Amino acid sequence: QVRLAESGGGMAQSGDSLKLSCVVSGRPVTSYTMAWFRQAPGKEREIVAAMWWRGSTTYYADSVKGRFNIARDRPKNALDLQMNSLKPEDTAVYYCATDTEHPTNFKIVYVTEAQNYDYWGQGTQVTISA
Repeated sequence: QVRLAESGGGMAQSGDSLKLSCVVSGRPVTSYTMAWFRQAPGKEREIVAAMWWRGSTTYYADSVKGRFNIARDRPKNALDLQMNSLKPEDTAVYYCATDTEHPTNFKIVYVTEAQNYDYWGQGTQVTISA
């Protein structure tokens, strides 16, 4: 049974940094594509960043590119999201997700679609004040 558990959310001010962590149980964090999504009130869930199962290929949404960094923490068997220069528009519930497929080639259209992910964490709230 694969389980994902997020932590690290909280309240911060504009310009601050936060680090989210998603501990994976049931399989190695390196074995499948993993991603961070977020959902703000009244909005649809959107991709934040993804790390493909093979190698270290990553994807970042334009809104977070240059500010956020996704990385695996192998000793912890976790997926981290370092968030810097936070903005009020980053306020959302952040979810960790992983799939059960091994696509041959990296495709943005695949890693950015929530429907392609089979396991989800419970989410962690991030609130950024101006």
